[in-house]
Amino acid sequence: MMHMKFAVLTGDREKMGEVLKIQNLKMHFPVKAGIFRRITHHLKAVDGVSLSIEQGKTLGLVGESGSGKTSLGRSVMRLIEPTEGEILFYNQDLRTMPKKNLRHLRQNIQMIFQDPYESLNPRHTIQRILKEPFIVHRKSYTIDDIKYLIERVGLPADSLDRYPHEFSGGQRQRIGIARAIALNPKLIVCDEPVSALDVSVQSQILNLLLDLQREMNVSYLFIAHNLAVVKHMSDDIAVMYLGKIVEYTSSSELYKQPLHPYTKALMASKEKIFLKGEISSSINLPKGCRFQSRCPYVMERCCNEEPGLKSKNADDHLVACHY
Repeated sequence: MMHMKFAVLTGDREKMGEVLKIQNLKMHFPVKAGIFRRITHHLKAVDGVSLSIEQGKTLGLVGESGSGKTSLGRSVMRLIEPTEGEILFYNQDLRTMPKKNLRHLRQNIQMIFQDPYESLNPRHTIQRILKEPFIVHRKSYTIDDIKYLIERVGLPADSLDRYPHEFSGGQRQRIGIARAIALNPKLIVCDEPVSALDVSVQSQILNLLLDLQREMNVSYLFIAHNLAVVKHMSDDIAVMYLGKIVEYTSSSELYKQPLHPYTKALMASKEKIFLKGEISSSINLPKGCRFQSRCPYVMERCCNEEPGLKSKNADDHLVACHY
């Protein structure tokens, strides 16, 4: 009886180290107005983001709703087309890749969605849901492979003949994870995978993802709005605000010494310390720093000059802040 092997990568890919590299990625959505629906503005959901993820590592992407996190994640999947920039997966640019080649590559990049109630087809049994990746990508499989998948995420094999509505939110997310790992991908985009779950269940799902990462040597782009959630998941963390990365460093360094006022506010939010002021519009961005309307340290320079992402110490702790 043959079960799928979640083997550690070896050979050329392991030597390459870098699974994903994003360079100057922009995602600008046109805003139309008037009788003739002419383009009057652009919503800058992602506006010049660069980041990278190494083999078997996790990059946490953190920010409030509307910061551009999900748009960035979906652009990696090519679910939405970027306006500008490069998305390099093992040095292959996904943005310029023909669709016929992209389909073959997609088996190596999977996604776990935020809402476990919406991401599973309610009319399909769990068995059919887990067979789908093999069918779409024309991969051979056996019923033992499907049973192994469902058992690997902590559900019994007799779950296969049931429907999504028969499971709790945490169990549905386990099914979504089983579907995502079916083809042994090299990168998984986790879009707020625990935000819709009870707090008591969140840690179980996070521990499952960590176990799978150790077994499969898979890389994660882990998107979240809560820094506490990504603390133990991420090797590196990028903090995003209104389409820009404002701080980028290792997880340990960020928690030891957060530098950007926005990062500090996100960390303090668990103590009920909230930011004052209004969030600037992604359509009409202010001149200078995008965080100026909410920053307690704002000065004249912040209102006139946009800060670049620069290293503040020898540990490559990057921060975009004049202060």
